[in-house]
Amino acid sequence: MNRPDWLTIEAPSPEKLDSMKKLLDAGHLHTVCEGADCPNIGECFAHKTCTFMILGDVCSRNCRFCAVTHGRPVPVDPEEPQGVALTARQLNLRHVVVTSVTRDDLADGGAEHFADTIRAIRQAMPDITVEVLIPDFRGKKEALQRVIDAHPDVINHNVETIPRLYSTVRPQAIYERSLELLQRVSASGILSKSGLMLGLGETTDEVLKVMEDLRAARCDMLTLGQYLSPSPAHHPVIEYIHPKTFDWLKQEAYNMGFLEVNAGPLVRSSYHAARALSSIDERRKGIKIHG
Repeated sequence: MNRPDWLTIEAPSPEKLDSMKKLLDAGHLHTVCEGADCPNIGECFAHKTCTFMILGDVCSRNCRFCAVTHGRPVPVDPEEPQGVALTARQLNLRHVVVTSVTRDDLADGGAEHFADTIRAIRQAMPDITVEVLIPDFRGKKEALQRVIDAHPDVINHNVETIPRLYSTVRPQAIYERSLELLQRVSASGILSKSGLMLGLGETTDEVLKVMEDLRAARCDMLTLGQYLSPSPAHHPVIEYIHPKTFDWLKQEAYNMGFLEVNAGPLVRSSYHAARALSSIDERRKGIKIHG
């Protein structure tokens, strides 16, 4: 199946890519931009932004949609939180996004390392906003609480796809467990966020049902993007979703009550994340002014 024209993007500048890679390598850091073959890497690296990936670059799970290497994870680097914080300061970021590989080999799934990273970023840049994209921590409430207690501005956890496809797309995850996590985040008062990939074989009705489930869990923010298979060994692309469908789903999501929605073929979890949070803040200020 040939990719449609709307998925054609300009090749990234080798010079700008190299500049960012050198900075990240100096801090011994990983990014999901590189690890997950993100199509927006050229745009983001050119603007000196990235999504930091902590806890190494080897995932303990083997989801069929993901390009990140899976296998036996490396030992946790205790210097990594400080490295992320210092690099974020060097990049002069106003909003930093931190994700990780899944670490089922760790007792807390890496939750304390997330918390350490959030605290290190706050100490280095007190005025920065922090967004974390976390795994499910195998449903351990105390692990999630450690991240909540570090007070990031946004906690993101992607449901990724519809429940029917979990057994083939993300067999080590549980849909209901992800919804419960998001509900607990929302109950804490921290903005909650989730996302889906489209084109894996889902129907429109199934996507709408997941969106309804997310709102029932009081999820605040939503991203919808086109799934792109990293290799022939991964789950195939079943359908390329037209941009007009993304626009329609975006409006439906707003009608359901999501505070912020980013939807489009090239949208990924942290794509324009700073803009999304700023949009919510501006609307909240408007409510205060006029309310």
